[in-house]
Amino acid sequence: MEEVSSFLRKQAEGDLLPWKHHVFAANHFGLTMGQVEKLALEAGLLPSRYQRNRKTISVNDQLRLFQTHVAVIGCGGLGCYIVEELTRVGVGRITAVDPDVFEEHNLNRQLYSTPAMLGQPKVEAARKRVEEINPAVTFLPLRCAFSKLNGAAILQNVDIAVDALDSIPVRLELAEVSTELKIPMVHGAIGGWYGQVATQFPGEDTIRKIYNRSPNGTGVEKGLGNPSFTPAVIASLQVAEVCKIIIGQGTTLTRRKLHINLLDMEFVDIQY
Repeated sequence: MEEVSSFLRKQAEGDLLPWKHHVFAANHFGLTMGQVEKLALEAGLLPSRYQRNRKTISVNDQLRLFQTHVAVIGCGGLGCYIVEELTRVGVGRITAVDPDVFEEHNLNRQLYSTPAMLGQPKVEAARKRVEEINPAVTFLPLRCAFSKLNGAAILQNVDIAVDALDSIPVRLELAEVSTELKIPMVHGAIGGWYGQVATQFPGEDTIRKIYNRSPNGTGVEKGLGNPSFTPAVIASLQVAEVCKIIIGQGTTLTRRKLHINLLDMEFVDIQY
């Protein structure tokens, strides 16, 4: 692969690799876009699409993002925004899990829902979107419901699990499987003007503590509904947590829950 790396260095503008050369290298050397991105990053080159990351995320950090496999469990209000942001920031491998198709009530908030997509699987819409905006990302759509029975298989070789569910029992099963596999889990939940985010690392039981009073209930989303802005806010906070875990910077929400009240613009940090 040294021939490819040498070619990329010659085509680079400073330490930036323009998209046209990224595409040419893939076609000329018979590689995937992801393989070219990996070689560029390993050579210290930053694909130009990420140049606005560079003051926040170094080239080495960008390589860590690319080498990470994140599973997004749920591809609805939260999940679509999470997939979108992970793809744009450069996480290299994403698995999305959801059994559902788009319905009319999704149109107010779910990023990949359009009238033309009604009746179409959510994970397939996500796959098409990822291929369109960042072909270097490897995306695996799983049209199934997550459970304890299939959880270990779904999360095999995954580095981080992201909770975009609307069912408390399934969320607790995700937390349990994540603990068994010793992978971090980033939790998010929404309802009306409100949302919450937490991060559970292996050995912690934060999610169980959060839901200890209502382990068999449904999420508050069922009663409060959701406007368009709440999932976008909570999903962005979840993706920030994922990025911090990957690059090892900042302070995560370990043993904490951040409760967000957008109606009164109040953010409350609760310790667990």
